[in-house]
Amino acid sequence: MCRFLLYKGKQPILLAHLITRPKHSIVNQSFDSRLRIDLRRPLNGDGFGVGWYESETHPEEEDHVTPCIFTSVTPAWNNVNLVRLAEKIRSPLVFAHVRASTSGSVSETNCHPWSYGRIMWMHNGGIAQFDKIKRKLQNSLSENLFLFVQGNTDSEWAFALFLSFLSNPDANKFDYQELKQAMLKTVAQLNTWAEEEDITEPSLLNFAVTDGETVVCIRYTSSKTDEAASLYFSSGTRFECYKPGHYRMVKADRREDIVVVASEPLTFEKADWLTIPTNNILVVTPKLNVLLQPIKDKFYTPDRGMEVKIGEEDVIIPEPKAQLFKIQAEEQMQSDQPVTVCN
Repeated sequence: MCRFLLYKGKQPILLAHLITRPKHSIVNQSFDSRLRIDLRRPLNGDGFGVGWYESETHPEEEDHVTPCIFTSVTPAWNNVNLVRLAEKIRSPLVFAHVRASTSGSVSETNCHPWSYGRIMWMHNGGIAQFDKIKRKLQNSLSENLFLFVQGNTDSEWAFALFLSFLSNPDANKFDYQELKQAMLKTVAQLNTWAEEEDITEPSLLNFAVTDGETVVCIRYTSSKTDEAASLYFSSGTRFECYKPGHYRMVKADRREDIVVVASEPLTFEKADWLTIPTNNILVVTPKLNVLLQPIKDKFYTPDRGMEVKIGEEDVIIPEPKAQLFKIQAEEQMQSDQPVTVCN
């Protein structure tokens, strides 16, 4: 089980404020992950990756926006170049990922995130018995998307499948609804193939994708009873350091100037983070509106969240059980005890 985080803000942020400086930064999570479902492998040391978009784009390059991605097979906690880059680079949209290999060899081609044109993708989890559906997935792709895949992970093939559901994956602009629907179609297609092959083992599909403007991510498992891999989000007007290693999300007013999504909270401030309920999709629009909705497929169960209307949008308020787990997990994160997930 990997760990990832993403940041989208109106203003660029220094990568170090997300990746290296917080007490529970993504680098710390590479060797001290507290909320993993799979406790057999406590380390996320099979490589890492960071992707970001430039703060300012020259007018001549607006139609050719692509992310910059830095990957390495060394553990994130032991890569001096990552620390150096994090102290110099600022970006309004950042993806970061530390890997614990469940599928595919340890190589840079298998490190998340990946990009295609202006689109960037990462995954935490695994597609159950992927070898049984891999050929079907490959056969569904166009020649261009089939040849695009360079590694041998289920995650990168899932990215190619996602791209196949876009009307034009080479486009310079995407509507957030198209990205959302492509994500839902990707999950639905994987479930269909799993059913055709009589695969009953649940898949863990925490996917995240962005085009540099919109962010779409899901917390998902193909099970009615199991919890998906952990995923949290925080939003506010300012993400600040109030003492070395300690950060908090400041909410000066009702505006959403910053949104952070992470496998594990970066801060120990309980009020900062909300659990994304299992089998929900979260969309951060270009204007930083946060939309959180359930995925109502055959694995949907209403007790995983309740749907309410805030303003003009349908959103999900996490159910008491999810919030109780969140509180228990946060308390354990501040101790040296491992977190136990009870279904």
